[in-house]
Amino acid sequence: MSEAVRGTGEQPVGIDELLERVRAGFERIGPEEAYDAARSGEALLVDIRYAALREQDGLIPGALVVERNELEWRLDPQGSHRVPEATGHDVRVVVICNEGYASSLAAASLHQLGLARATDLVGGFQAWKAAGLPVMS
Repeated sequence: MSEAVRGTGEQPVGIDELLERVRAGFERIGPEEAYDAARSGEALLVDIRYAALREQDGLIPGALVVERNELEWRLDPQGSHRVPEATGHDVRVVVICNEGYASSLAAASLHQLGLARATDLVGGFQAWKAAGLPVMS
């Protein structure tokens, strides 16, 4: 763990404290705000759920699917394996996992790559679906 998250000379932290610390570094957004931002072209929704969950629950129309283990390589604007949507460090990325936990850690990792506008969806895909927002099978 980096000293930026843990702090110099501190003891290792548990996952709950780690989540609290990384989430303090950005403003998380809800389903409706994410939907509006994506529709207006102000944000790129990135679904990091694994294939079985996408097959089981469906997809968010227009969301870019990038599994978690490839996220940094695909969204690094300077990377050789980036997706076409990774146009610069100013892209507003909204990371979506199943319930809004892994996405917080993923957004923090994107911040370390210089994507300062990266955030995540509170409650993840399940919150999106519960809000009645579009889902396709």
